[in-house]
Amino acid sequence: MDDSLYFSDHHHQVRETVRDFARAHVAPIARDLDRTSTFPWENIKRMGELGFLGVPWPEELGGAGMDQISYYITIHEMAKVDASHGLTISAHTNLGTSPIVEFGTPDQRERYVPLLASGTVLGGFGLTEPGAGSDAGGTATTAVDKGDHFVLNGSKVFITHAGVGEIFSVTARTDQGSGHRGITSLIVTKDTVDLDECTRIGVGHVAALPKIGGVRAGKKEDKMGWRASDTRELHFDNAIVPKENILGARGEGFVNFLKTLDAGRIGIAALSLGIAEGAYQAALEYAGTRKQFGRYIGSFQGISFKLADMATEIEAGTHLLYTAARLKQAGRPFKKEAAMAKLFCSELAMRATTQAVQVFGGYGYTADYPVERMMRDAKVCEIGEGTSEIQRLVIARQILGKVVDG
Repeated sequence: MDDSLYFSDHHHQVRETVRDFARAHVAPIARDLDRTSTFPWENIKRMGELGFLGVPWPEELGGAGMDQISYYITIHEMAKVDASHGLTISAHTNLGTSPIVEFGTPDQRERYVPLLASGTVLGGFGLTEPGAGSDAGGTATTAVDKGDHFVLNGSKVFITHAGVGEIFSVTARTDQGSGHRGITSLIVTKDTVDLDECTRIGVGHVAALPKIGGVRAGKKEDKMGWRASDTRELHFDNAIVPKENILGARGEGFVNFLKTLDAGRIGIAALSLGIAEGAYQAALEYAGTRKQFGRYIGSFQGISFKLADMATEIEAGTHLLYTAARLKQAGRPFKKEAAMAKLFCSELAMRATTQAVQVFGGYGYTADYPVERMMRDAKVCEIGEGTSEIQRLVIARQILGKVVDG
């Protein structure tokens, strides 16, 4: 691909910086982190120091002051080596920080964003519930108005950073019987579950940040993929949330989280494309070194055609991803393009990793090579931040309008 279509010299520098970090600090430990399901706190500290956890946010708010394309490059490049690290950047930046940047008051931005953008603490987004996954409007968590505060009760599931994080944007029903208009976003805080490790390393916990009692993390999920990423339930047991923690206008939580998810889909597209490209690069290298019947396996049509298909689809996915990113950066509508990029790249990740395992043959099915991990990491990309079915629904509504909306 002609990188000049989307990337400036600065963007190439960002890519090289992330690539060097991933090869030096992530690649050597990715397998063990996956095997033990260990959260990479030491790399979190390094990524915060390098600005990876606040790429698109202004320097005055503790961020790196770069653009949206730089942010998606960071996820894309990291995911070529390890999806869990890429997801940590994506979930923290888009889900954990962007709602406060986009919808928060000046006081909320000044209080929370510098801690998040600098990587001092990690953030998350509480939306999905046991009975409200794709139907996010079915939120059952309640926030009862008590005058100067809300009493928050309920739980969220599959929440990235629910254990390790300290600042969260969550949705709750503040007005019963009001449908989507009864859902409000709130900022809640708690201590990280890894206090000892965070204290030792010097990142992940701020004692001076006021915490909300009754907000706690559940058991860590034992996942098929993204195993070095922290995923848990987030529980609210009579949590007292001050009114000053309302994020955006009361009753606009549903509308605002849809905007957050639109942007997040570009992030998952970048993550998915990175997984696909990492698997392709591993398969390409293997095809040029592995011999069967006295020939490199890449010389056999059955293998070369698989690689040709992967290369072609990665090229297509790259254009979809960075077209959506460029639209977002320009402040233009990007809902359809984000859904298309997420749909295509997530399904591409599954196809490419499956074919990469096939290229490796029996070795691809072992943990000696990274493609089996990449294949496991790829599957959830078709599920998280809107399933493939939801993406097709979003695209259909964008191209057909009232025809599908009734």
